[in-house]
Amino acid sequence: MSELTTEPKLPIARMCQKRTPLSSADEERLEICQEAELIRFFYGVGGVLVLVAVAIGVMGTPRLQAQVPSVRSTRDVISRLKSEVPGLMQQGGVPGMSIALIRGGKTIWLHGFGVKDKKTGEPVRTDTVFEAASLSKPVFTYGVLKLVDQGKLDLDTPLSSYLAKPYVPDERVGQITARLVLSHRTGFPNWRGDDGSLPIYFSPGERFSYSGEGYIYLQHVVEQITGKPLDVYMDEVVFKPLGMTNSSYVWRPSFDSLTATGYDSKGGPGELEKPKEAGAASSLNTTARDYALFVDAVLNGKGLSSSVLHQMETPEIALDPTCRICVKQEPKELSKTLFWGLGWGIQREHKSVMLWHWGDNGVFKAFVMADPVRKSGVVMFANGEDALNVAKPIIDTAIDTDSLAFAWLK
Repeated sequence: MSELTTEPKLPIARMCQKRTPLSSADEERLEICQEAELIRFFYGVGGVLVLVAVAIGVMGTPRLQAQVPSVRSTRDVISRLKSEVPGLMQQGGVPGMSIALIRGGKTIWLHGFGVKDKKTGEPVRTDTVFEAASLSKPVFTYGVLKLVDQGKLDLDTPLSSYLAKPYVPDERVGQITARLVLSHRTGFPNWRGDDGSLPIYFSPGERFSYSGEGYIYLQHVVEQITGKPLDVYMDEVVFKPLGMTNSSYVWRPSFDSLTATGYDSKGGPGELEKPKEAGAASSLNTTARDYALFVDAVLNGKGLSSSVLHQMETPEIALDPTCRICVKQEPKELSKTLFWGLGWGIQREHKSVMLWHWGDNGVFKAFVMADPVRKSGVVMFANGEDALNVAKPIIDTAIDTDSLAFAWLK
């Protein structure tokens, strides 16, 4: 604690809203500040723990009033994460990790573990930038649904009607809609072949098969509708309105000093990717702080109508428990607990519904999970290839659940 007294202290109110890089001491005080804000949120009425009433939610039923986790339990969660994450990182050979914890629809704790670069020993901080990988998809979905709200895009109109010519030379492309893209039912493979070919393996809508290429197709439609490159559109309608100051689908010069270095399973550094063109499926670079602001917006229904938000949270298709990329495999059975909605994986069990997604860009891994009823969530970014192998206990502790997606991901 001595180092806290040796540096100038920021006023608490200013520090909570500070967007510039913080010293290590200020980051510790920021955590204290965030916990203090949590206490004020929970005990806003005579010291009595309040209940959160939330709007219409998943599966067409009202979200029940749910008691927000107690201040004591939240502190216990933070204490456990601080205690257990370093050991899990060591077990998985993960150099660095950034975690954001959400309670009551608000980010209340941000923490960096380990180092963003093993060579320099620089620590992971709250402004450390990571490759979001497939966590790019839910953010893109949010931008797409804004167009739906504005009446500029219909979820069930064939995407081919928005473009001057067919996207691929297969008449079945005329069956693909935004809804089918966002729920991975296009029939496309994950990525097109080395020769540039992009076949449709099954009739669109028939079954689930995870596809980044579907998102790229929808990206072309969004750019056609808006008349803007995706990175410009997303910056205008998502990043700036939500205060996501360190997020972009293309590389920014400021990322040079902020980005983490990714490491493979042998501990070697991976090649740093600096995307010059936006890719809706995977090119987002961001921080845990910024991504949590996006999750906050989803949990609070910010920026989307209640009807569109409801569709985002509604399961569209049950998953094959044995398959993620299923272009050549028909399901023998379907999961009773794991589904896909619009841009999100959905876990439904014991009358509870959770939104989730994972990210995997090789040496960068990520995971997000959110509970719309309790308005709680967790965001995790890591710069180690094996991070998802040790992520489940972190996610389970942070959001007080049994995250079933990890078994499906293996």
